[in-house]
Amino acid sequence: MRALVQRVTHAAVAVDGHEVARIGPGLLILLGVARTDDEATCDWVADKVARLRLFDDADGRMDEPVTAAGRQVLCVSQFTLYGDVRRGTRPSWSAAAPGAHAEPLYDRFCARLGAHKGVFGADMAVTSTNDGPVTVLVERDAE
Repeated sequence: MRALVQRVTHAAVAVDGHEVARIGPGLLILLGVARTDDEATCDWVADKVARLRLFDDADGRMDEPVTAAGRQVLCVSQFTLYGDVRRGTRPSWSAAAPGAHAEPLYDRFCARLGAHKGVFGADMAVTSTNDGPVTVLVERDAE
């Protein structure tokens, strides 16, 4: 599982021109699910993201998690995070989980973080304003 985590001042996602989710200050997470991912992997990544200290404390040090001070999370499914371009210029998606495997793990991840969600499998328009910018990649292979 790969979670590309971006600290944002705000973010939104729309499907067919209709906004389906919006957050203020917090995290925008692009989540990729691999064929080998399972519930334990999902829980580990979600818990790691929840504990990441990416926000400034009263002293201006990056030492607070998203759970502090009412920040929000918006999570968007992103199978393209598993695009393999090591050979050629057309990405291979063979490592990405098929929808029937990925969607329950995406839902579990979002529930664990109390995240607002995009629409799984939809063609989405994602807008955000990065804060910092601060962007980290959290990943773990299924055990």
